[in-house]
Amino acid sequence: MNPYISIIIPAYNEEDKIKDTLENIKDVSEINEILVIDDGSSDKTTEIARSVESEKIKVFTLDKNRGKGYALNYGLKIAMENATIIGFLDGDLGSTSSEVKKLITPILNNEADVIIAKFPPATKKGGLGFVKRLAKESVLEMTGKELDATLSGQRIFKREVLEKFKEMPYGYGVEVGMTIDILKYGYTIKEVLVNMTHSETGRNLKGFIHRGKQFYHIKKVLREKKKEWR
Repeated sequence: MNPYISIIIPAYNEEDKIKDTLENIKDVSEINEILVIDDGSSDKTTEIARSVESEKIKVFTLDKNRGKGYALNYGLKIAMENATIIGFLDGDLGSTSSEVKKLITPILNNEADVIIAKFPPATKKGGLGFVKRLAKESVLEMTGKELDATLSGQRIFKREVLEKFKEMPYGYGVEVGMTIDILKYGYTIKEVLVNMTHSETGRNLKGFIHRGKQFYHIKKVLREKKKEWR
């Protein structure tokens, strides 16, 4: 039986990037459906996503902003109806979304249970590395596995992996929480270098606030995981 690949794209106020993101994955032959979950955007994300012509694309709009974890859970309930392989992609990848093919190939070749995109170095100075270091060291501490892309939201999963989760962790800690659980369950993860780019936060107030929220959410998820897996 041929695999059925569903890609879930949670999007919040991505009117500038969502069109390019969709245009550059809609013709990837291996992908069967693309689920855009507009997480209560206040801009034209839904309208622009629906303007992209493809029978694969299905757009769902949440009544208000509920966070990435909620949007992923919403999309998963739909994807699980048919999919044997499920991918998560961010809405701001733009034309680089076509790099998803580099993630799909190894999952089809059964090289691992989960494939995570490893991005090239950021083009501009971001934070001081606290969040990335926290994520990497925490995953290593709890699982014994050293991964570089623990924060990456670009992931492809075998269906059986996601069936182990009643729901995705919420908040900015979703990727770290999932990574720990996946490894603890005994599944394998492979990181693949891609030439993807997305919106970067700089060393300004907005950037530091974002990273502060990330740090807080990751710490919260880590406390929960230590209780669950002790």
